Amino acid sequence: MASLFPMFVKLEGRPCLVVGAGAVAESKITSLVAAGATVHVVAPRASEAVASLARARKISWSRRRFEPRDLAGMLLVVVATADRDLNACVFEQARRRRVLANVVDDPPHCDFYYPAVVRRGDLEIAISTNGHSPALAQRLKRELERRFTAEYADWIEHLGQKRRKLFAKPMDRERRRRLLHRLAAPGQFEAFTNGARRNAKGSHAR
Repeated sequence: MASLFPMFVKLEGRPCLVVGAGAVAESKITSLVAAGATVHVVAPRASEAVASLARARKISWSRRRFEPRDLAGMLLVVVATADRDLNACVFEQARRRRVLANVVDDPPHCDFYYPAVVRRGDLEIAISTNGHSPALAQRLKRELERRFTAEYADWIEHLGQKRRKLFAKPMDRERRRRLLHRLAAPGQFEAFTNGARRNAKGSHAR
């Protein structure tokens, strides 16, 4: 098996299809909505959560079985039904149309996988085992969640502000690069969090 190509994709405004609308599909649909994708769902029935998204017009929902024409113009398709024959059919139809497909919990019928993700604000750490052991990916996720605390969200925002200020100044490119690496060097996170805690104590004292 070839190595996976790791990347973070901007889905805002991009058309994505989900076949299935039950409990398994819910998290896939909500994650696509959160990424700003234009989500179309095809399924005869839907869970209350998915139906609620459709009523709120956050997704579109066709209440019927999948048809190959549903793939027209789609960037990707996520398949989450209990019908193995249907899942395989959608995958084959997607392949013919060069649409990336993911059949949930069926690695041979996947062009891409959902990684285990640690999120701390704009910091995202994705973990994949190339479909070999999602259980290991989940264990590593729990370990990284303990390592990268919620305070990393504030630090990432702080680093972003510093970066924008440096790019707004006329400066030698190499010098800017050194300063950016110094801001993210070992020990800087601890210095930032300690300073934030001191400031918080000071504001409470006043």
